[in-house]
Amino acid sequence: MNIFGSILILIIVMSESLADSVFKDNFQNSEKWSFLTDQVMGGVSSGNVEFISIENNIVAHVTGKVSTENRGGFIQIRRKLDKINLENSKFIDITAKGNNQKYFIHLRTTGTILPWQYYQIDFNVKNEFQVFRLPIETFKRSSSFISNKINPKKITSIGIVAFGRNHFADIFIKEVNFVN
Repeated sequence: MNIFGSILILIIVMSESLADSVFKDNFQNSEKWSFLTDQVMGGVSSGNVEFISIENNIVAHVTGKVSTENRGGFIQIRRKLDKINLENSKFIDITAKGNNQKYFIHLRTTGTILPWQYYQIDFNVKNEFQVFRLPIETFKRSSSFISNKINPKKITSIGIVAFGRNHFADIFIKEVNFVN
């Protein structure tokens, strides 16, 4: 095979892998993300997000103490997505590592009006980075007053959340990718 054949194969392979991605965020613009705790509703959880470099990648490092006192129980980072076309998304790939704990992805849509309405799925991080492929159709709704299934076109935000129990959160997120 000559050099042109090799280049053509490389272009085809690269375009196939890029075609899967509908939207990707690898924290190059950390200002798109906000840090929230249950203190917005009277809870006492506390924490922080830092955007640091690991292996030449910008990574979101979320740490904190999650407390269920005072009807609380979460810390999270969230990004608005309401101006992004996610219509063809079927999965969310999240590349993360952490302290061998369970974390959650929370999606909000145009139909999740109240603060306690969202769709969620959990994943368990290990000490090494790994990609978690999370099917959007398997996210569970938090309220019977919202639709059973998510219409990806109507997703308005994504949150990466330490949630629901007393524990110390320590998670590194390298990338969030909506794929078809």
